[in-house]
Amino acid sequence: MDKIPSLLKEHYDLDAANILPQRGGWAALAFKVYCGNQAFFLKVYEKSRASTPKWTALIDQYVPITVWLMQHSGLKGKLPVPVLTNFGAYKCEDDEGIYLLYEYIEGETVGEKALTAGQIAELSNMIAELHLYGEEIPVETKAIKEDFTVPFLPQLRNTLDQEVHKLPSDIRELIIPHLKQMNELTDSVEKLSAELKNRNLRMALCHTDLHPWNLMQTDRQLMLIDWEGLKLAPVEADLMFLVDEPYYDDFVHIYRQVHNDFAINPDVLQFYRYRRKLEDIWEFMEQLLFDQQEAQERAATLNHLSKELNEIRG
Repeated sequence: MDKIPSLLKEHYDLDAANILPQRGGWAALAFKVYCGNQAFFLKVYEKSRASTPKWTALIDQYVPITVWLMQHSGLKGKLPVPVLTNFGAYKCEDDEGIYLLYEYIEGETVGEKALTAGQIAELSNMIAELHLYGEEIPVETKAIKEDFTVPFLPQLRNTLDQEVHKLPSDIRELIIPHLKQMNELTDSVEKLSAELKNRNLRMALCHTDLHPWNLMQTDRQLMLIDWEGLKLAPVEADLMFLVDEPYYDDFVHIYRQVHNDFAINPDVLQFYRYRRKLEDIWEFMEQLLFDQQEAQERAATLNHLSKELNEIRG
């Protein structure tokens, strides 16, 4: 954090009067930065973390799409876009991290609160609008197009098959009771991946991380944040987060007013749900195996991993 004021001055010509840590997500640290009478939100992806390359590799590909959506779609004002640096870039970096700066959104994360009827309608309208757009937009989408590969799967498979008995004891004790279910899940994802690569599926722009911690309520509207996972993909990549929600029927009723021929593809839905489950498990394993964590942080990560594993118990 000591380097942040000089970084903001160099790349944004901002004089930071105060910098306050905020609740971050899996991918990044977060800070509220006060500069005069303006406030900004700074996301910091630490280069020491094993997952950082996954979250930052496509910044220069996905951010222009969010900028286009902000300027040319019905999502104007409903998603954040980064402040450009003095050099016209979407990000800046140093030896320790990669940084994205946003104007601060005054509002409250939905988080664990139940969505209201109004918020359900807003969310449905936002996702229906997002899914109107595909590779025909005048911004390059090739880098974010779904190809149904699962990049982390070989490393996960190798860890389960060859390395499990070499894992630190606290991880090994969690993993071994679930090895059978994890291998079955991995087999299913590999099979679905191979099948779906050969299908001609309609693809649309998808957020791919539609959970309530990525929804913010301002005094005017609902906003959808954290667009690192933006993909050109079958719409099940978004709808997998909603199908088990109690408000799903209400969501779909509104969604179908825009996409009247919509129907869930069960194979695609299963692929995304299984892949996400394995991805979450691998994310926590990766943190435990490769990141430098204090004892309290490691205990919290072990708890998260345990919860994910218990949810696949057969």
